[in-house]
Amino acid sequence: MKQLNQSIEPNPLRQAIFEMIRMRHDRSFCPSEVVRWIFPQDWELFMQDVREEMMEMYREGLILVTQKGNAIDPSTEPKGPVRISRKK
Repeated sequence: MKQLNQSIEPNPLRQAIFEMIRMRHDRSFCPSEVVRWIFPQDWELFMQDVREEMMEMYREGLILVTQKGNAIDPSTEPKGPVRISRKK
């Protein structure tokens, strides 16, 4: 019997970011779109959480985070609106 070697991401925010990247293909999106999608009623409560997860994923080299079209410095916390996209 062939064994599948698939890992399931236990972190729902990380999984949602990966899924939104898959659905959006090459289009970027705002972190708020992730939490509005999975927590439509209380999305504002999760904004800091999704931004923290986004930055962790960015520092791990899993995604790209931009501001005004430019990659942000991964060693700082971005101020203002940012966009998430597939790592190129």
